[in-house]
Amino acid sequence: MGGTMAPVLHWLHDVAAVTLLKARRTLLQAAVLFSVLVLLLWVSIFLYGSFYYSYMPTVSFSTPVHFYYTSDCGASDSALCSFPTANISFMKNERNQVMANGQPYRVSLELEMPESPVNEQLGMFMVKMSCYTKGGQTVSSVGRSTMLHYRSNLLQTLSTLLFSPFLLTGMTEQKQLIEVELFSDYKTNAYQPTVGAVIEIQSRRVQIYSSQLRIHAYFTGIRYVLYNFPLTSAVIGVATNFAFLSVIVLFSYLQFVWGGLWPPDQVRVRVMMGDNTRIQQRTEEARKRMEKENSQKELGAPKVIGDDAPDDKNEESHDAEGPDVNNSSLIDDLPTQPGETGLRQRPGPWMSL
Repeated sequence: MGGTMAPVLHWLHDVAAVTLLKARRTLLQAAVLFSVLVLLLWVSIFLYGSFYYSYMPTVSFSTPVHFYYTSDCGASDSALCSFPTANISFMKNERNQVMANGQPYRVSLELEMPESPVNEQLGMFMVKMSCYTKGGQTVSSVGRSTMLHYRSNLLQTLSTLLFSPFLLTGMTEQKQLIEVELFSDYKTNAYQPTVGAVIEIQSRRVQIYSSQLRIHAYFTGIRYVLYNFPLTSAVIGVATNFAFLSVIVLFSYLQFVWGGLWPPDQVRVRVMMGDNTRIQQRTEEARKRMEKENSQKELGAPKVIGDDAPDDKNEESHDAEGPDVNNSSLIDDLPTQPGETGLRQRPGPWMSL
């Protein structure tokens, strides 16, 4: 019984060992493949993020505007000694520009003004903005007019009564937010980039709580798609990078393992080596055939004594020189099959007797 089960157990042991080896190899290949795919995915995400960060400019920029004016003129009432002026920088961290070259931007100024009698009597006033380069050269200048929105006395009274609880607690104030659009399609020049602007309110009686300068980009083309459809753009971009990197890795693997998909050099060398071998074989067969033909002629020619001996010698010498002279013709007329031979014998002088 034990002798019968021994081969079966040995076979089962071999099958288990082979199966375990194949399973380990498959698991290792799957782990390597998974690691490569994860690495390619991370590289694709990194490439898309780098492209998005470098290609997409600042979408919006907002900065407070602090006006300054002179007050040493001794002016009476609420008049100022000069127009309120502010100098704004368009540089982030004093290195990077806020506005990208060639990108259109909308530039607006928000003024928070109280509904005071002075502002109501002020009427219209001008807001001027001048953009300058790093050297201080003015590249663009614009002026816009604005004023408080009109509200009648009855509307103001009703509004005060309605919002009196909020006004008493300080949760709201009697003020208006005036937005002045300075540039609707401003583009900075690459040769003379805009690094700052000077804002001037041309009125000495204006009263302002605070102001804010806002710059908003209007995107077109690829930037429009990237900004308005960020998730779809991210999926398409990452998938494209992943496919491109996968193709590169696949061809690199085939080049490393197989030496390439189509090795023309190796095929050409093998064909040339095969042609040379066949030519050598045919030359060797022709040489052996000519030696055999010469040996048969020497054995079959009779020895003649007399006056015909010189002629026989001449014939023999002519026959001996014949194969050497016609070697090229014999080689050219070789048969395709090694077994086929074509021998021609010239009749000797003894056959004419």
